Amino acid sequence: MLWRRSRARAAARARRATERAADHIDERLPLYESGGLLRKAFPDHWSFLLGEIALYSFVVLLLTGIWLTLFFHPSMTEVVYHGSYRPLNGVRMSEAYESTLDISFDVRGGLLIRQLHHWAALVFLAAIGLHLLRIFFTGAFRRPREVNWLIGVTLFLLALAEGFAGYSLPDDLLSGTGLRIAQGIMLSIPLVGTYVSFFAFGGEFPGEELIPRLYALHILLIPGLLLALISVHLILVFYLKHTHWAGRGRTNRNAVGKPMVPHFTASSGGLTFMVFGVLTLLSGVAQINPIWAYGPYRADVVSTGSQPDWYVGFLEGSLRLVPPWETSVAGHTVMWNVLLPAVVLPGLLFAVLYAYPFAERWATRDTAEHHLCDRPRDRPVRTGLGVAALSCYGVLLAAGGNDVIADTFSISVNALTWVFRIAFVLLPPLAFMVTTRVCVALREADQRRLAEGEETGEVRQTIAGGYVESHEPLDEEQRYVLRSYGYRVEEPESSADGLER
Repeated sequence: MLWRRSRARAAARARRATERAADHIDERLPLYESGGLLRKAFPDHWSFLLGEIALYSFVVLLLTGIWLTLFFHPSMTEVVYHGSYRPLNGVRMSEAYESTLDISFDVRGGLLIRQLHHWAALVFLAAIGLHLLRIFFTGAFRRPREVNWLIGVTLFLLALAEGFAGYSLPDDLLSGTGLRIAQGIMLSIPLVGTYVSFFAFGGEFPGEELIPRLYALHILLIPGLLLALISVHLILVFYLKHTHWAGRGRTNRNAVGKPMVPHFTASSGGLTFMVFGVLTLLSGVAQINPIWAYGPYRADVVSTGSQPDWYVGFLEGSLRLVPPWETSVAGHTVMWNVLLPAVVLPGLLFAVLYAYPFAERWATRDTAEHHLCDRPRDRPVRTGLGVAALSCYGVLLAAGGNDVIADTFSISVNALTWVFRIAFVLLPPLAFMVTTRVCVALREADQRRLAEGEETGEVRQTIAGGYVESHEPLDEEQRYVLRSYGYRVEEPESSADGLER
């Protein structure tokens, strides 16, 4: 008995000590308020994993980027190479290119980490792009999430700039060709183009200052902005709650899913290791950006078949499609063949992305809050616009490799360029019309399913000699989902005597 009493007193003292410690912590940190945070509901649909893949790829980028900064020298100073890669021994090159070769051949595990960094960048941008498409086609950008959409578009823009800066740092022939194109784009800007180019390159191309400046942007300024915006984005996601797909018990006033602890943390931790593992496997078996095969950059040499990474491939394609248009205005030459595809086009693209939530709200006069995801078929115009934009992107991306395609299939590059030009004009409106019609047809099919039931595939003959297909009623969950999206069963009209017409 005494033993039990002493044990109870010890437990009470420990409980009081724990409560006091918790009170001290809560005075400085919101400890007690975190209970609701730990029980926050996360949707379990696969499409919501795209944002997580982008986040975990960014973590890989940070870790590998920190490691690479220990060995990379961002200098344009010319040196003579004497390293492990013998085909380039005795060749004059920049310190940036030499240090990249040393990372690839002389630093233990250097090539694996460098390729891991590159693959993570590609997956990071791809996941952001797919995540934005998921948000667009499901209408998850509507009130009250307009600010988060703007942050997401800004993240995508910064990720493009970060990718291009990192792609240019090795100062090999391929990245140098990309910088030469970038200089031409700067020069195409009316009135201030020359000043912009001189400021960026620190003088005449290629200059001595661009690589150090790109390095500062790549490891400091842009990552800092990305970290800040990702933090704000996640805070808003927690504050506004996730959207979710329609289903029983899911409305515009609740959030349904698995709790953050322990279900979401467990599955999210597993996804983290999967992303790390897949990226590492790719880095070990799939070679990417073999800079030693290109050689150091020389201003008088251009590598054939040069294409940038996929995320800026559409700009390369647009540059190849625009005819050589130039105009002289007040003694100044306006290079429309560069200005339109490389400055005006991306400017319009991001202007439309930033403005779209507000433009749709104005056009539809829909100011209500939305927490249920739209099905793309239920918004034919929005879906048609999205598919039309994707068709534009696909044409431009393919046009960026018109020389490779022409050489591979032994066709005229000029004829292929004209095919891409015509496709760029005709394919988007055609894609819009086909997509909207498909969406309307799918909606009509859903309406019939709700009214008549699911087709069974069984056909029987009627007394009159015709053939009809039997149907079975939808289950309650399917009927609930269709009604959540606005489908209704038409009630039969009745005549004055109460008989159905």
